[in-house]
Amino acid sequence: MRWARAAGRGLLAAAVLVAGYMGPGTPQGVADSTGRGPMTLVTAGDLTHYLGPLLDDWNRDHAGEKVTLVELPDSADETRAQMISELRSGSDRFDVLNIDVAWVPEFAAAGWISPLRRDRFPLDTFLAPVVDTATFDGRLYAVPYVTNAGLLYYRKDILDRAGEQPPRTWAELSRQARTLAPEYGMGGYAGQFLPYEGLTVNATEAVLSAGGSILRDDGARVSVDSAAARAGLEFLAGGVRDGWIAPEARGYKEEESRQAFQDGRLLFLRNWPYMYAGANEPGSKVAGAFGTVPLPGPSGPGTSVLGGSDLAVSSHSRHPESAADLIAYLTSERVQRQVLTEGSLPPVRAALYEDPALIRAYPYLPTLRQSLLAAEPRAKSPRYDQVTLAVQAVVQDVMALRQSPEQAVARLSRELGSIAHRG
Repeated sequence: MRWARAAGRGLLAAAVLVAGYMGPGTPQGVADSTGRGPMTLVTAGDLTHYLGPLLDDWNRDHAGEKVTLVELPDSADETRAQMISELRSGSDRFDVLNIDVAWVPEFAAAGWISPLRRDRFPLDTFLAPVVDTATFDGRLYAVPYVTNAGLLYYRKDILDRAGEQPPRTWAELSRQARTLAPEYGMGGYAGQFLPYEGLTVNATEAVLSAGGSILRDDGARVSVDSAAARAGLEFLAGGVRDGWIAPEARGYKEEESRQAFQDGRLLFLRNWPYMYAGANEPGSKVAGAFGTVPLPGPSGPGTSVLGGSDLAVSSHSRHPESAADLIAYLTSERVQRQVLTEGSLPPVRAALYEDPALIRAYPYLPTLRQSLLAAEPRAKSPRYDQVTLAVQAVVQDVMALRQSPEQAVARLSRELGSIAHRG
C-alpha cells in the first residue's frame, strides 16, 4: 500500500484487515446475531512489530472478541490482490480492512465495505483533511488510522554556509539545487520518480501545488487538461532538462531516495516523515545536518498528497459490532500515541501534533502538521488502479523528455476520460 511503501526501513507496511473466524457453535457463513465475536488482524507486514502489544491490550479486555494477528505479503499489490480476491468471492473471512487511502472509493463502489455511522467515531478530533480520505459519494466508508504527507528534506549545513534559507517556492528550489549542489558534488533534488505509485504521488503533488487537479467529483469528471496541470508537469520536466533533478532519481522509490540523501548525495529530497529518525542515527552522513519544510510550490508552500491508511468494515463481516469497536480502539488517542511512538507512523489525532513532549521527541511534527492541514487526497476513482497506471505512464514520458507537458495533459485527459466512462 502506498502509505506502507513510504515506510521503507521501519514503517508499518500493513494493510490491516481484521478477519472473523468461526467461534464455537457458529456455523460457517452464519452471522452472530449480536454482531460480536473473535477476529483475525491480517497485515501486509508489521515491520516495526508494534501491533502485537496493541492487540494484546485489546485481548486482555475482550475475552470473547479476541484478535489474532496474521500477516499478508509485504507487497502492496499482492496484499490488495488477496483482499480483493476474498471480497469478490463473497467470503466472510474479513471483518475490518485497513486499506490504503486511495483504495476507499474502489472498495466502496464495489460494495465490499459498509458505510459507517459518523457519530460512532470522534471525527472532529482528527486532522480535518484525513477524514476526507475515508469518504466516497458523500458517505463515510472508513475511519482514518494512519496519515502521511510529503516533506522537503534539505541540507541545513550547506544552506547555512551559503547564507540561504530553505526554499519556499519552485524558483528558489531550482536555483539552489542548480547552483549549490554542484559545489559539493551532489545531486540537486530528487523524489520518487520510478514508474510506480510514488511517481503518481510526486506528479499529483506538482499538479496540486500549481492549483490543478486530475479528477473531480469522486472520479466522475476529468480535470487534468489545465494550465495548472501543465505547470506542474513542467516543474518536473524542467528539473530533468536543466539538470537539477538528479538523473538517477528517475529510478528511485522511497528507500533508494532515502539512502541517497542519508549518504550525502542530495541537497534536497521529497520524502515521507518515516525517514527522519533514520537520517539522524549514528552512521548517517547527514545526522544533525538537515531540516524539513513543507513542499515548495509556484509562489509559496505547495500541496502534499495525503498518504496513510483507513480502517473499514467488510460488507460480509459476521461481527460488524466488534469490528467497529476495534476501529474505535485503534483510533483512540492513547493508541494513536503508540502508533507514533512505537510504530513510527504519523497519527490522525490532531492534539498529538501539539503535544510538547512529542514535539521534543519528534521535531518534525509541527512541519508535518502544517503539511497535513494543506494536503489533499489523490484522485478519487472507483477504478483507481487504472488511473494511477495511466498517470505513471504519461509522467514517465514527460520526465524522459519524450513528451511535452502540453502533449501529456491532453493524452492523460483522453485516457482518464476513457477509464471514467468504462463500465
